[in-house]
Amino acid sequence: MVSLKDYAGRMKEGQDAIYTISGEEVDALKRSPQLEGFKAKGIEVLLLTDPVDEFWIPAVGRYKEKPFKSAASAGADLAKIAIPDESDRKAEETPEQQAQIETLIAALKDALGDRVKDVKASDRLTESAVCLVAAEGEMDMYLERLLKSHRQMDPGSTMPRILEINPRHSLIRRLASIASTGNGGRDGLTDAAHLLLDQARILEGEPVVDPTAFARRMATRIETSLS
Repeated sequence: MVSLKDYAGRMKEGQDAIYTISGEEVDALKRSPQLEGFKAKGIEVLLLTDPVDEFWIPAVGRYKEKPFKSAASAGADLAKIAIPDESDRKAEETPEQQAQIETLIAALKDALGDRVKDVKASDRLTESAVCLVAAEGEMDMYLERLLKSHRQMDPGSTMPRILEINPRHSLIRRLASIASTGNGGRDGLTDAAHLLLDQARILEGEPVVDPTAFARRMATRIETSLS
């Protein structure tokens, strides 16, 4: 447990918000890929597991002029808060790699269509390949699940989220290279795009939208890797 006073006293230079993340269990929240960038920069995130927090935080809004921001939101801007080796890490990304990532992002957007709100390169991911985040100002996935469980939302409805990809992850770099050269074919990239989205949903504790298609794509990828 930590008080807001103690949290505010330990905020990093350049940090202008109190970050929170909501979910059912503390241990599951600690493993969330959405927290990887915060951990890398030593930024504390309040882990909220009481359903009332989803309504209390927006009602309070801020503490001592510091607004509350969800770590699961696209509005969680970590770029203002530097870590010692961050410039070296960014320097490793060549213009060619950056161009390949842009090509991959365009290919993922085309493949996923309205299943996602957007696809972006992530500043928050350090280990995972992908994660889902809510657009700034929209409810996060935990609140959506909470409202569905209390029949305040249609259980069959799903709000499209932003898919963030880790441009430094080996899988993403490989896909970026394939997207840029045209190797592997359009169908291969389409299957990869849907598998990445399903992976991100599973990490959030969400069911995949089409389990049959997910199983088919997974089986195809495994077969290809073994051939």
